[in-house]
Amino acid sequence: MSESRHTQTRLQHIENWDTEFEIVAGHVRRTASEEQTLNILEAGCGCAWDLDLQDVPYKLTGVDVDEDALRIRTEQRKDLDVAVVGDLRTVELAESHYDVIYNSYVLEHIPDAERVLDNFWRWLKPGGLLVLRVPDRNSVYGFLTRITPLWVHILYKRFVVGFREAGQPGVGPFPTVYDRVVSRGGIRRWCRRRGLAVRAEYGSNYYVNEVGVFSFPIRALVRLLHVCSFGRLAYDHSNLTYVLQKPPAAASQHGAPLRSEGVCC
Repeated sequence: MSESRHTQTRLQHIENWDTEFEIVAGHVRRTASEEQTLNILEAGCGCAWDLDLQDVPYKLTGVDVDEDALRIRTEQRKDLDVAVVGDLRTVELAESHYDVIYNSYVLEHIPDAERVLDNFWRWLKPGGLLVLRVPDRNSVYGFLTRITPLWVHILYKRFVVGFREAGQPGVGPFPTVYDRVVSRGGIRRWCRRRGLAVRAEYGSNYYVNEVGVFSFPIRALVRLLHVCSFGRLAYDHSNLTYVLQKPPAAASQHGAPLRSEGVCC
């Protein structure tokens, strides 16, 4: 199936952050059992853990190249069981070790992001879940982010969104790269190559709701750029959230792709 066909498939839309975190946490909970402590890798952990999993026994490993962010996690948040300073492209972690890998708004900052995805594949247990949260480079928002410098992103976060800490050490926004895999078509192609099942695929446009009185002109601009791009830039979402599952050991050994429940990968 062509990339254009994939991008025309309707996404499940999420209206706010809290709902998204609840949905993702639900997917993680369904992988747990009373006898098991989940090994969770937060790949590119930044300065905060997003999910409420208080009812699930788990061990959380955080990896990040930013020592300031890790310092916040280890000295202030104190929510990591293991903290590793390292680049997701080159850091050495145990293969087939993690039940869940959670990667939130990291891939867009990394050159050769597909190498990172392949590492996730190696580190994930057969049958394990990979949760990816990325901005879609082929959305209007992704396009504008790609063509504007970092200082514009910082000013936007500070004075439009109202996030006054933006740009401080250990706190985003960070420089972006947007490799081609960081898109709806790119993620789906990688899933097909690796045989992962797409358990869920969500789209969101939170940035429009964050800007208050600016929301109307921003919506108008987004629609205009969508039309000017002849529909190539998506306007109905800026961000993508995927819940992907690695094939069980038997399927992996025989090279058989695992099909998703209701969403073709």
